[in-house]
Amino acid sequence: MRILITGGRVIDPASDLDRPADLVVEGERIAEISSPGSLGGSDRAGFDRVIDAKGMIVAPGLVDIHCHLREPGFEYKEDIESGTRAAAAGGFTSVCCMPNVKPVTDGRGAVEYILNRARQAGAAAVYPIAAITKGSEGKELTEMAELREAGAVAVSDDGKPVENAEIMRLALEYAKMFGLPVISHAEEKSLAGDGVMNLGRVSTITGLRGIPNAAEDVMVARDLILAELSGGHLHVAHVSTRGAVELIRQAKARGVNVTAEATPHHFTLTDEAVRELDYDTSTKVNPPLRSAEDREAVIQGLIDGTIDCIATDHAPHHFDEKEQEYNYAPFGISGLETALGLTFTGLVKSGRLSLKEALSKLTITPSRIVGIPKGVLRSGGPADIIIIDTQYEYTVDLNKYESKGRNTPFSGWKLYGRAMTTIAGGRIVHEEAR
Repeated sequence: MRILITGGRVIDPASDLDRPADLVVEGERIAEISSPGSLGGSDRAGFDRVIDAKGMIVAPGLVDIHCHLREPGFEYKEDIESGTRAAAAGGFTSVCCMPNVKPVTDGRGAVEYILNRARQAGAAAVYPIAAITKGSEGKELTEMAELREAGAVAVSDDGKPVENAEIMRLALEYAKMFGLPVISHAEEKSLAGDGVMNLGRVSTITGLRGIPNAAEDVMVARDLILAELSGGHLHVAHVSTRGAVELIRQAKARGVNVTAEATPHHFTLTDEAVRELDYDTSTKVNPPLRSAEDREAVIQGLIDGTIDCIATDHAPHHFDEKEQEYNYAPFGISGLETALGLTFTGLVKSGRLSLKEALSKLTITPSRIVGIPKGVLRSGGPADIIIIDTQYEYTVDLNKYESKGRNTPFSGWKLYGRAMTTIAGGRIVHEEAR
């Protein structure tokens, strides 16, 4: 397919490009980025599609390095087809899926299955994240060389923190040999206990069991020490506390090989949402929504670069699972379809980040963390492109979700900034009706 995108403001954080330009897509590649109007009227007849992007932003397709596609094993929550449709609707053209499926992604066959399914049914590129330990049981390391060869881009036991420090040290050393980041779910289980929300004033008022900041801070501190010892690449997932932000900031200043991510729900909401939404279980996430001070620390971390990128931690659940008492509902928010709007509305429109800075944290920076050739616009590069209308105001409508998971506290929110067209691998995979 040959596509012309004309009249837009092209922003590519990787090359510091920010100017009006036209883009030509031929097959799976960007063939040309040229001055506006340089392709005359007669030339346009040779295109299968001409997209007028006047007044809009043309940017690299977004990259999410932390999502849950639930396949295999939990297709009633989400599958690769529905999850990547949700990704495309949110402007994501590449997603990295976590290994907590059934069976756990801990061997070559499991990685290859995900890649094959994505080729068959995916509306976006899928990059598997494999387990650190076999079965994610925290006892025996996986064969990381084999996993890397099969196509894994990182290792993580995701919701199961590696509690044994020696296993984590060895994981960082072993993964370093193959250029794999080790993604840490930073939670000290003995401190978190059976908590369901942030420990603080709101948990006291509501009577819900709390998870202290220390549950995250202690594990972040341990893993940073091990990363410094081993020289391995530690990536801290879903940072939520001011203590963790400061620990990572200090470690970076010492030269520790650490990167970190924050989610839109952690830089948008606080634990007050649990009470304000009348114990709506869509506010139940792990790590929990924290205090206003923690939220501000996360935003400051994004501003000063302590937190490198934005990731969704898209965690869809079936309606029946979330429709339980707060103590028994599973943790998780369905986040792919609101991430761009929350980032633009909460960080860009409010002046906390420039549009280019925000796009960098959603494109080239996450791509570099996991080492994939995405998140960039260049001639000859992959035709992964989104067209964003930053003035478009819309209401989050669960009835229009592509994801099977409708578990979001943002239902009914008015947001700005939407991916009107998503092109993945040269294919138009999503278009938003005005």
